Amino acid sequence: MAKDLFHDAVRRGLEKERWTVTDDPLELELEEITVKIDLGAERLIAAERGEEKIAVEIKSFIGTSAISDFHTALGQFLNYRIMLEVNEPDRLLYLAVPRETYQTFFQSRFAKIAIARHQLLLIVYEPITEEVIQWIN
Repeated sequence: MAKDLFHDAVRRGLEKERWTVTDDPLELELEEITVKIDLGAERLIAAERGEEKIAVEIKSFIGTSAISDFHTALGQFLNYRIMLEVNEPDRLLYLAVPRETYQTFFQSRFAKIAIARHQLLLIVYEPITEEVIQWIN
């Protein structure tokens, strides 16, 4: 499975925020189906809250059609979320999208409805500076 163009930028952005990448990729199985989510990461937060675990599906949105890229990303996201619910229910799944795409396509009414309906968790990243800009829960 090929890594997304901005895979390493997102990984470094998470590491700058003190996330420890535990799996790259995070591989999950359910019977005969195997999926590979781009990253699995965890970090220790306030002691009274314990460990926070995430999985991150990274998308570059550099195809010729943002809607087509979104369709693919959403389908993968929903499938991966099912796999996580079965295998690692304590791990939250995020879709990482570049800042420019978030500021354009993701502000469309269609994208906002899809995000709300499917309860997508987003990480907005800046590929050039390799930084996480925003967490959207």
